Amino acid sequence: MAFIPRSTPAADRGVASPGAPHIPWTWRLREILAAYLPLLLMLMLALSTWWLVKNTPTFLPPREAPLPRHEPDYTMQSFAVERFGPNGALRIRIEGEQARHYPDTDTLEIDQVRIHAIGEAGRVTNASSRRAVSNGDGSEVQLLGGARVDSLGLRGEPIHFEGEFLHAFLATERVRSHLPVVVRQGTSVVRADGMEYDNLSQVVQFKGHVRATLTPLPAGTK
Repeated sequence: MAFIPRSTPAADRGVASPGAPHIPWTWRLREILAAYLPLLLMLMLALSTWWLVKNTPTFLPPREAPLPRHEPDYTMQSFAVERFGPNGALRIRIEGEQARHYPDTDTLEIDQVRIHAIGEAGRVTNASSRRAVSNGDGSEVQLLGGARVDSLGLRGEPIHFEGEFLHAFLATERVRSHLPVVVRQGTSVVRADGMEYDNLSQVVQFKGHVRATLTPLPAGTK
């Protein structure tokens, strides 16, 4: 018996069929690019957007200037400061063992302060305390601890104020306190829980409990 070999199709043998058209590889590449081009464009757009966001400089809102801290910018030791009026006359002299200036409040803290002030009419006021807080021009002084203010009335009679706190307004010749005070004039003594005194009008207002020892003025004194 003889075996007759069966013919195998050309496609099964890996040989191109004579009738099938040949497609160049460049055309196939174009088809692939055409199919994936929209996706590539979207990817490139996303990457470019991310790059722009990452490299675009950000504009921060303007920062407010930090508030100055309550710290002294300079100190003085065993000092004396004098201020003069427009006519060149001495108006106030402040002495102390140590002073600390605070720029945030423009105040001067003084240890063992001594103050000599001369009013518009020439009346002299002296003040002292263990510690004091003065404004920038020295016209307003808070006396703390063993505070004392010595002034002269309109008739030239001395008047003394003592307490743990006295608030002296040297330019307007006023003294006030919300703490207990002792006021002495001659042999008269007044103790009160607080007071306000205006040397220009010669009016004193006592507050709270008041105890007074008053003696008459000498004969002929108005």
